[in-house]
Amino acid sequence: MNVHADRSGRRCLVTGATGYIGGRLVPELLAAGRRVRCLARSPGKLRDHPWAGSVEIARGDVLDRESVGAALRGIDVAYYLVHALGTGRDFERTDREAATLFAEEARKAGVRRIVYLGGLTPAGVPERELSPHLRSRAEVGRILLDSGVPTTVLRAAVIIGSGSASFEMLRYLTERLPVMVTPSWVRTRIQPIAVRDVLRCLVAAATLPPEVSRAFDIGGPDVLTYRDMMLRYAAVARLPRRVVVGVPMLSPGLSSHWVGLVTPVPAAIARPLTESLRHEVVCQERDIERWAAYPPGSPVGFDEAVALALRRVQEARVATRWSSAALPGAPSDPLPTDPDWAGGSLYTDERERFVDASPERLWDVVEGIGGEHGWYSFPLAWAVRGWLDRFVGGVGLRRGRRDAARLRVGDSLDFWRVEEIEPGRLLRLRAEMRLPGLAWLELSVEPADGGRARYRQRALFHPHGLAGQAYWWSVAPFHSVVFGGMARNIAATAERGPSGRSVHPRAPSAEKG
Repeated sequence: MNVHADRSGRRCLVTGATGYIGGRLVPELLAAGRRVRCLARSPGKLRDHPWAGSVEIARGDVLDRESVGAALRGIDVAYYLVHALGTGRDFERTDREAATLFAEEARKAGVRRIVYLGGLTPAGVPERELSPHLRSRAEVGRILLDSGVPTTVLRAAVIIGSGSASFEMLRYLTERLPVMVTPSWVRTRIQPIAVRDVLRCLVAAATLPPEVSRAFDIGGPDVLTYRDMMLRYAAVARLPRRVVVGVPMLSPGLSSHWVGLVTPVPAAIARPLTESLRHEVVCQERDIERWAAYPPGSPVGFDEAVALALRRVQEARVATRWSSAALPGAPSDPLPTDPDWAGGSLYTDERERFVDASPERLWDVVEGIGGEHGWYSFPLAWAVRGWLDRFVGGVGLRRGRRDAARLRVGDSLDFWRVEEIEPGRLLRLRAEMRLPGLAWLELSVEPADGGRARYRQRALFHPHGLAGQAYWWSVAPFHSVVFGGMARNIAATAERGPSGRSVHPRAPSAEKG
């Protein structure tokens, strides 16, 4: 993406840098000559990003006034890219409070501009009739525009890019269902936009003159129905033509569960996406083009955006994913590192094996776990656990991996999240499945005598109440099969020969998508 860079060294604050858009915006701002500070609740999640050493990272939360005020100090342009995900009862209130606090602190700090990415709202539809997701985005935009700080609100509909929730939903629905019985919203007109064009507009928004404080609609060159998008995706992906049959009785709520069963996107995330498709979302103006001049090859059309996204998926070069941000209700408590942790009952299952392979080879197997490689034991048990999790609204196993060979802190890994990784030595995963407690899985590698390696595996569970106690003891009889089998099979895979990265070579750099 060619952006006419402003080399003034303007200081930018990026909130939501651990999320899908924020994680891609930071390197674009750096390339445009900006100095960047990131505000993150868990700075460790940014540690393994390739740009982490080039930015300043501030610990804080957008609901904590003191940390927000400190992060905004000395900042010229503040990017507000955080949202409650629209699944809890009070998410609209949370969005409102966070935006109000951020606006107040930005004004106090003398910030010159706020930039916000919201949702494209349908023309002529009263706000009360919008989905809660879109209604909250519209309210946040108004709060920031009323802050007294010049503000740019960019409003986008469906964002097409590798790893975006909208793209993953479209991709899996089309690939897995050659014949689709679909709800009425597949006939709604939408103006999708490629993620590279979203990033271009976000970077350019920092350079708007002070007198410009308003909302802008942003979209690609194509206006399509969701049905059109599925058919054109199939054509780009060289799939047989899909048959799409509309059924009027499928509500957004029912649709979200249907999407959750078919795609890696859980119902909790799918619901705000499908609710937002009830009304036509098409740009009413394109005024942003006065300030964000199109470079050659832009704006990117739908077919090209899909092709670019698919290429990045196939080449395992997905920089960020929708699952980069923690899901609502997911545990965030740190692992108790002391065996005598005073937080209550802590159950463990520990396994250890000496492996006739080098530590490097064993680590390749450990770091390649999950996704297409699976969990090295009793696949049916893992599959059933994933199905049960989807049934109760959890993420299930289908989130997969961002990268087939490498992991970094904060990555989602099926129904786990990477909490810590020490390359060559330790991988710690925190469970994000629906559980009556908190759970972790630790896999570690150590050198042993004779060029061998020692593999250690530890599963931990901190139960919540009687339900948690009952859960642990109900699954304990299966641990020897599941966890014992995992340790044996990981060791055997390492002993058989090279795996992981040698099977998944890195492709050369290509275009963004």
